[in-house]
Amino acid sequence: MLRLITDFDGPIIDVSERYYRVYQLCLEKTRHPEQAIARLSKAEFWQLKRSKVPEKQIGILSGLDETQAKTFANLRRQTVHAHPYFQYDKLAPGSVAALEQIQQAGIDLAVMTMRRVRELDYAFGQHDLSRFFPENRCYCLSNDYLKTRDIDDKPLLMERALGELPPASDVWMVGDTEADIIAAKKHGIKAIAVECGIRDRARLQQYQPDLIVKDLKAAVDVVLNAAFAQAG
Repeated sequence: MLRLITDFDGPIIDVSERYYRVYQLCLEKTRHPEQAIARLSKAEFWQLKRSKVPEKQIGILSGLDETQAKTFANLRRQTVHAHPYFQYDKLAPGSVAALEQIQQAGIDLAVMTMRRVRELDYAFGQHDLSRFFPENRCYCLSNDYLKTRDIDDKPLLMERALGELPPASDVWMVGDTEADIIAAKKHGIKAIAVECGIRDRARLQQYQPDLIVKDLKAAVDVVLNAAFAQAG
């Protein structure tokens, strides 16, 4: 059996609008009433995020002083995963077609995400995605989980998944961050990084995934080609 484990935000969901809305909100909440700021465009902001520029530095680039930038960074971290803002998430282009393609090919499909249960359930309801991922193929954080760092938490999630899922002859992981690559490599799983998420190619290359491709559709094509080669 061939298995594809995919991250959620990035390969399937485009979170850029949520992140940009929260950036604007936190900038407004942090600046002084008469203070002139240099609000970044969405493209400028998202490129900084994809390059992993620290939140404090983004605040400074937006016209905040050092103290304000610290406040801005803390506020953004507290806000970006707050429930009201998940409504701004949208499906990544081509992601549903890619999921349908992998499902129709009979490949075992699982999702692995740093979202909490309620956050994943909300997105499933908003975008009709539960049809691809039965409960026993969903790996996410409990609602009361205290996050440490994604690069530490995600390998633990992978360990749990590999202990619970039935054996597979070949397993692939698709994701858009260093946490996905690290989780896969730590457990001897092939890692495909996608450029459609929150890290750019330069950042992804630092962690040496097996492949870097444009999006989930391109990753699915790789996995299906591998499946056909095995069958042949």
